[in-house]
Amino acid sequence: MITPDLVYEVRRRAGLSQLALAQALGTSQSAIARWERGDVLPSLETVRRIVRACGLELTFRLASFDDSYVANIHELLDLTPERRIEFALEREAFYRQLREAAVSAPPRGNARANAAI
Repeated sequence: MITPDLVYEVRRRAGLSQLALAQALGTSQSAIARWERGDVLPSLETVRRIVRACGLELTFRLASFDDSYVANIHELLDLTPERRIEFALEREAFYRQLREAAVSAPPRGNARANAAI
């Protein structure tokens, strides 16, 4: 999520108007509007203050970089919109069959308990 969306989302979740958030931060309503439009990008520390003023917490985590899905994205983007829809419907049918097979499968676990069923 980019900063303008984040500022808008935390303010919306808190149920605050731009003016109320501005007052909580000691800034102007127009500053909030500029942040939400993306005209001005607040610093990370300012974003953290915005989030805290809305009663939320901004957390970060580090994770290993994973680009294993990038090739799939490019393959799908090379398809026509019609083929993408067909592909999605095929996948949906496959997952529906998989789910139905899992639901109808006998319970796993103790062989004696399964034999009694």
